[in-house]
Amino acid sequence: MADRTFTLRSGRVVGVSGFGDSDAERIVIFCHAAPGSSVFDPDPDVSAERNAHIVALDRPGYGSSDPWPAGSWPSIVQAADDVAEYIRSVVVAESVIGVTRPRTIGVAGWSAGGRVALAVAARHPQLVDRVAIVGTPAPNEAVPWIDPELQALSDQLAAMEPDEAMARLSAMLQPQADAVAAASEPGEVPLDALGIGTVDQQALARPGMHDRLGRMLKEAYRQGTGGVAGDILSYTARPWGFDLADVAAKTLIVAGQADPLAGHAHAAWYQRELPDARMEMVPGVGHLAVVPVWGRILSHLAPSTIRR
Repeated sequence: MADRTFTLRSGRVVGVSGFGDSDAERIVIFCHAAPGSSVFDPDPDVSAERNAHIVALDRPGYGSSDPWPAGSWPSIVQAADDVAEYIRSVVVAESVIGVTRPRTIGVAGWSAGGRVALAVAARHPQLVDRVAIVGTPAPNEAVPWIDPELQALSDQLAAMEPDEAMARLSAMLQPQADAVAAASEPGEVPLDALGIGTVDQQALARPGMHDRLGRMLKEAYRQGTGGVAGDILSYTARPWGFDLADVAAKTLIVAGQADPLAGHAHAAWYQRELPDARMEMVPGVGHLAVVPVWGRILSHLAPSTIRR
């Protein structure tokens, strides 16, 4: 489970997990995949070696976070605003006890989490100076990647009331949750929902990797399928709700060269659309690229000296 919980002004509760050096001045937010949860650290050894306090939040319906409020559409920008509210509350609370941190943070996102990371930067530019996204799919209309039948289903769900759409999609995703629940140990959890293929076997073979991903998925489905259903609806059935042109932060775009979900075409689209972006492709890896490049991600988000 998440290390702790935080109550937003709205009354919703979010689960929060921390990694790395909790005393470090630099805060780095990590936005998890879909399905996913805050408990996943891509590489604990690397996180421990870096001068960064890494924080992850469960999005609504995942892990220890309350579900999306009834009658409301799941929203990328709302998930981003939750992150910003948490960060601002930490800065205020710590300033009261004399702790001073830099005014800005770095934000990373893996897969679907990359959209949230970019939304945080776009909507709260005074809070974020660096962003990194890994294996994040572009909009389907820009780089087609969603099966036409599934997109047609998303279009149908978009015409429904939000509660009905959530219920329909949640029921369709239930077999995924059942398969995860049936695994008695984290290392036995099937990883199909994460888009991990044979090319990722080397990364997956790292000590403890399958266990960490399995624990992440156990937490992802602890409340059912509402978390992943909400994520899917937020980017397939609804507008993203923010403009990439508003991302002023220096952005690193990373993708595995063999990623079947979000490879070169997706990364290149983001590089074209973002004002200040660098693209790096990782050979010999697929959608699990976040693991071998975690050190590179942290060096971008938490360098010893940030020069603009």
